[in-house]
Formats: sequence, structure tokens, C-alpha cells
Amino acid sequence: MVQVALKAESESKQIIDYETHPDRYVHWRLSFEGPVAKLAMDVNEDRGLKPGYKLKLNSYDLGVDIELYDALQRIRFEHPEVRSVVITSAKDRIFCSGANIFMLGLSSHAWKVNFCKFTNETRNGIEDSSKYSGLKFIAACNGTTAGGGYELALACDEIILIDDRSSAVSLPEVPLLGVLPGTGGLTRVTDKRKVRRDHADIFCTTVEGVRGTRAKEWRLVDDVVKPAQFQDHVKRRALELAAQSDRPQNTKGVALAPLKRTIDQAGYHYEFVDVQFDRASRRATLTVSAPDKAQPQDVNDILAAGASWWPLQMARELDNAILMLRTNELELGTWILQTRGNADLALAVDATLARHQDNWFVREVIGMLRRTLARLDVSSRTLFALVHKGSCFVGTLFELALAADRSYMLALPDDAVDAPVIQLSQMNFGAFPAVNHLARIESRFYGEPDAIAKIQAAVGRKLHANEALELGLVTVTPDELDWDDEIRIALEERGSLSPDALTGMEANLRFGVGETMETRIFGRLSAWQNWIFVRPNAVGEAGALKVFGSGNKAKFNWERV
Repeated sequence: MVQVALKAESESKQIIDYETHPDRYVHWRLSFEGPVAKLAMDVNEDRGLKPGYKLKLNSYDLGVDIELYDALQRIRFEHPEVRSVVITSAKDRIFCSGANIFMLGLSSHAWKVNFCKFTNETRNGIEDSSKYSGLKFIAACNGTTAGGGYELALACDEIILIDDRSSAVSLPEVPLLGVLPGTGGLTRVTDKRKVRRDHADIFCTTVEGVRGTRAKEWRLVDDVVKPAQFQDHVKRRALELAAQSDRPQNTKGVALAPLKRTIDQAGYHYEFVDVQFDRASRRATLTVSAPDKAQPQDVNDILAAGASWWPLQMARELDNAILMLRTNELELGTWILQTRGNADLALAVDATLARHQDNWFVREVIGMLRRTLARLDVSSRTLFALVHKGSCFVGTLFELALAADRSYMLALPDDAVDAPVIQLSQMNFGAFPAVNHLARIESRFYGEPDAIAKIQAAVGRKLHANEALELGLVTVTPDELDWDDEIRIALEERGSLSPDALTGMEANLRFGVGETMETRIFGRLSAWQNWIFVRPNAVGEAGALKVFGSGNKAKFNWERV
């Protein structure tokens, strides 16, 4: 884990960085055997991200999950020969005991919620790779699997539990801690595993969990296997899943070089992404740049460019910037989304992505873009997009405006040279579904076919403010006289509102009328966990989360509210 120290005249502030490398892992062992990758959890209990707790029993904190996220990225891009992934434990009789309870007890409310959000996104990413990338995942639970450990297993395609008469799967948060599983456990048990509601009720209120044949009968796991046969069974099943994959077998991967980034008091600065802080106004401006030169169009040239190919480099930079802002800059509640650069170069990349989308590397780059844009959808920040002179909201970059809560486009009807335009590409119609599984244009218009057909007919055309507004692609189109005042007033009004109310409002409005497993998970995290995590029954002086491990019994307020 990398921590970057910033020293200013008046303060010294440590920030959490999401950049790491297998050479620096302290909690995971990553190995490869033919088409199978093995991710073995081996948490170093003395290497927690913050002081005050030990990561015993393969429990995890944010640092452990940052390594997991990095390992998944390495598998996706650097090891195309890998077709299945076994997630297991390097420790005897314990798979994972979940998020470290003492870490949660010591953490601020904001830290807990952001921690849960990132762990959710990492597990969603496992399912995303299973759906789109030909990677299948097996949780080889070679010991007790509790709480967040079982939630990690739930994200996998199959769960195999060792049948040693003691190992169980459990979600003990309700009876043990007075909170809910924070990483999608309740939702995946019902929506994904299809566990019967009465069985799930018993399971989620029983500290010791369920083991053996009953765990399989209740659909909590796919198989239970005796210790003597466990490793052979897991290996055989991993190879069977690998045989079903379409990932290439004899292809060299693309190394993910460290990001080129500067961090200072003004913000985060990358090659294609720049983040500027305005602490007085509690805002951050994220500017994403189009490529500054023509990008390769042939697959061999694309592979030669590797991690420096613009769509991948830009996506990695934006992903890192989003994560850094969410963790380290809690008071910057409004994010202003801007773009700049050459629209023709950006649209040429979109054409290349569409043309080669079946190539393994291009497919992974599209996946990286998809997952990064989805981080915006679930970020508890106000998102305003500003389309002005020099903007480059075209194709994939227009997804930033579609992800925004509002978009403002400068109207310059008498200036054909400097007037900003919007252009759509094929990539705006399904390549980057949001967490509601819909393209953002489809979600914006609730699937109304007439509205979507009009927009599809405009693909490739340069849309000025009046036509963009007529098509419903932007929110407001002030002219040059009104632009500065209108933007200033909108930002000042937004900045005066309750952050709590805005978080709830934005989460309710962003996903339309349809529900998916992902929107249900994030909806629960935003609403239920935000409430339960601040209630005295959980975090009061005698709350269950506070007294855990002390020998004292929690004292509850028994009113149902």
C-alpha cells in the first residue's frame, strides 16, 4: 500500500493511494498454473492500513481489498491465458472472517461507508469479468467463511466448501454486531443464490452459520467436499470452467505500468485527467482530455501501445482519481465534469473500439471503461457536466455528461467556430451499461423508443446547444451573457444543501424505474447502512459494534422505528 504524504504550511495530511503492485502485496499470494490463476488470501495481521487493530483470522481492511482489486486487474490485462480464478486462503481452517470488526469500530462513519462501497465495486467487478470477459471464479472455502468473507465467495461463480465438520459459511452481522452485511450479502443470497427466504432468515440470524450438507441443500454453496478430495476437486472444476472460456491461450499480456501522476495541494494531475480542488467552495473539477495524437487502429499496433493506449490510460487515470477523491476529499461534495481536446481523434478511438470489440485486449479496455464510469454512477457526490468552448463531449467522453446529475451547454448560435458541440457514437448505445444494466441514454429516457430512435438518428452529427437540448441530451443551454451567472448560481445553490439529503436524492434519481441486483446493493448501502451505522444500537457506547470483543453485552433501545 502506498501512502503519499503532503506537507503544507499549516498541515500535514496523509492520503490513501489505490496504486500498488504484486511486488508490494502483503496480504495476497498470486500464482498461475496454465489457464488457472490462484489468489490465496494470507493477511498479515500486523499490516493494517491504520493503527489500532490487528487483522486476525484473515480479516480485512481497505488495504487488503486494494490489493485484491489490483490483482484482478493484473489477471485481466497481464494474463490473457488465464480463464478461471480460484480464490482461497493460504491459512489452515480459515477462509476469511470478513471485514475487521475492530477496524470498523474505530472508523468514522464516512470511512465505513466508503470502505463498503469500494468492496462492493470490487466484487461487482468479479461478476463483471465473469459476464463479459470469459473469466470464471471459484471460491475454494478451505475453512470458516464468515461475513465479508462469505460475501467475497458470493461474488464468485461457484462456492466450494470444505466438509471438515467445523467449517461453515455465515453472515453474523445482525446477531453479532447489530448491523447489516455491508458488501451485498443479503442481496446476493436472495437475488443470485436464490436462497429461500425462511432459510435466509435463519442463516442471517445464526452466528455460527451453516455447514456441510445443509449449506448445499439451502443453496448457500455449490459443493461440499471432504478434505482429502478438496484440492483435487477444486483444480478439476477450475479446469472445467477454463475450458468454457474464449480468452486466448497463447497470447502475451499487457503490463500495467504505474500511473504517471503528480499530487499537490491543488489536486491530482495525470496525463489525460486533471483534478483541481476548490476547497473554499467544496468542489473538485475533473477535466478529461481526448488523445493528443492519432491512436493505433490495427490490433497489433494497439497491443504494442499497451497500457499507453489512450482509452486504457485515460480510464485508469480517471478510475484512480475517482477513488482518491472519494476516500481523501470528503468535503468536496460537487464534482464538475469537463472535457477538452480533439473530437475527431476521440471518435476515431471509438470506431476502433467498436471494430475490434471481440479482441481480448480491446474487450478488457471496454470493460475498464465500463467499470470506471459505473463508479461515477454510485459516487455520493453531485455531478455537474459543463459543455463549453473547447469541450470534447463526444462518444465515450459524452458518457461523463450522461452520468451527471445535470449538464450545462453553452449556446453560441452566431459563432460556428467556437460553439461547443456534442457528437454521439456507436459506443453510446450499450457498450457501457450503468449499474442498472441499461445504456445511459436508454436509462435517461426510461427506454422510450421514440426518444432513443431520434438520438440514434443523430449519431455522427455535430449537435449544437439548441439541437442537443431539443433531443434531451443536456439540461440547460445558457448563452454567453448568462453562462457565468447561471453556472455560479447553480453551484452555489447546490453547495448550500444538506450533503445527507443530496446523497439520498441523487441515489434515488440516478437509476430510473428498473431494479437490478447491483442497484439494490448500492441502494441498501446508501440508505440502510447509512442509517444503521449511526444508530446507538450499533455504534453507541453500549452498541454491539462498540462492545464487540470487550466481554460486555450490547444494550439496545428496543423501540422499533
